[in-house]
Amino acid sequence: MNAYKYLTQEKKEFILSKQLLRSGTSIGANIAEANGGISQADFSAKMSIAYKEC
Repeated sequence: MNAYKYLTQEKKEFILSKQLLRSGTSIGANIAEANGGISQADFSAKMSIAYKEC
């Protein structure tokens, strides 16, 4: 988030700053989706995706 704020405040790399914001928030979204998994295997698969994004 700090990198996103810096890039947008300095008006540099607007495309990169938007991508940083999307990728940073998608980790939390994947963890939330994993918590709603229908099985242990589903939970594990979705947590694995979130872990790979770190």
